[in-house]
Amino acid sequence: MSEHQTFFSNLKCRECGRLYPKEAIHICEFDFGPLEADYDYDLIARHISREAIASRPQSMWRYRELLPIDGEPTVGAQVGFTPLVRADRLAAKLGVEELYIKNDTVNYPTLSFKDRVVSVALSRARELGFEVVACASTGNLANSVAANAAAAGLTSYVLIPADLERSKVVGSLVYGTQVIGIHGPYDQVNRLCSEIAGKYGWGFVNVNLRPYYAEGSKSMGFEIAEQLGWKLPRHTVVPMASGSLLTKIHKAYKEFVRVGILAETPFSVHGAQATGCSPITAAKKKSTDIVKPVPNPQTIVKSLAIGTPADGYYAIRTMNETGGSAEDCTDDEVVEGIRLLAEYAGIFAETAGGVTVACARKLIASGKIPRNESIVLCITGHGLKTQEAIHGRCGEPRLINPSLREFEALIANDPAVAS
Repeated sequence: MSEHQTFFSNLKCRECGRLYPKEAIHICEFDFGPLEADYDYDLIARHISREAIASRPQSMWRYRELLPIDGEPTVGAQVGFTPLVRADRLAAKLGVEELYIKNDTVNYPTLSFKDRVVSVALSRARELGFEVVACASTGNLANSVAANAAAAGLTSYVLIPADLERSKVVGSLVYGTQVIGIHGPYDQVNRLCSEIAGKYGWGFVNVNLRPYYAEGSKSMGFEIAEQLGWKLPRHTVVPMASGSLLTKIHKAYKEFVRVGILAETPFSVHGAQATGCSPITAAKKKSTDIVKPVPNPQTIVKSLAIGTPADGYYAIRTMNETGGSAEDCTDDEVVEGIRLLAEYAGIFAETAGGVTVACARKLIASGKIPRNESIVLCITGHGLKTQEAIHGRCGEPRLINPSLREFEALIANDPAVAS
């Protein structure tokens, strides 16, 4: 790859295909369709290879040709390339042969996949000359914008629902960002952000910078394929909030095939939501692409509680195209999913991870995911962010005095010790 080679060509309407300049715009002026990044794939195919990718630093930017910036990344150079863990004990528990965890609980720097999208959005924001960046967030995005903006020397504002988990609020405040809590659900926060972006001209990563921001999610799909030995999993289960992550993992798989990195093989992408806010899953189960908004989400899974998902229609289209299914789970099932992942794979996930595990379990039990095919579960954030959700649900420590006799009495009936 030459030092200043540009592979990112235009913004393109997802509906009518009209091309737009690479500016801070996100809606087609003709049909109001969303804009997304488009690339010169023929040029990319001549520059990219498995060998070239493997020779680069282990970050999401090893796939630089397929990410929408013109120069080199200036924010988040160390983001990504999180582990893909083969989880044999969890596989046995779920009754499947081949199960992997894409573990973004350890993403740098804020322990969620949102570091991927923010790295791209803020790198592009700098190229476009923004000095103030902002976001509407259910928590993880706010943490990532705050951290990455601080590292980059950008002024930041994060707008969040006022009832977010305290750990996520503190996880933004610590970086010195301006945190503004809004009384109301996420959709109202997002509408306000659109008004602010229009009035003040700030770079809102998930409003006027959304075409760039969303592309960062593809890096998770690129990594999965590379870490599986340059092949696609037969099934990928993805948590859905706006639905964007699911669509972009699908786009990543297709792009790798298009530029000759992968052979084309069948794959299915499945979506997971919490029952208390499951507009995409509800529509999919009814075999419609009309997503009915959820005005007041009622779930402990606040990171997925987007009642009017921007990419819901496209997520359904992706699942239909790939033969995927959608499922939802109750709050109790979410907690059980968190515990299963922790106890059988050693990974502590936030509530969205519990959704992925719980819904995958249902999809496997119903036969929608066969037990003898490869499965990847996308785990998108660390459990330290949502400890409130499992407080009191994992037992309590047993207390003794500093006495060997008391310790021996305590473990006398422990079958692991007795054996």
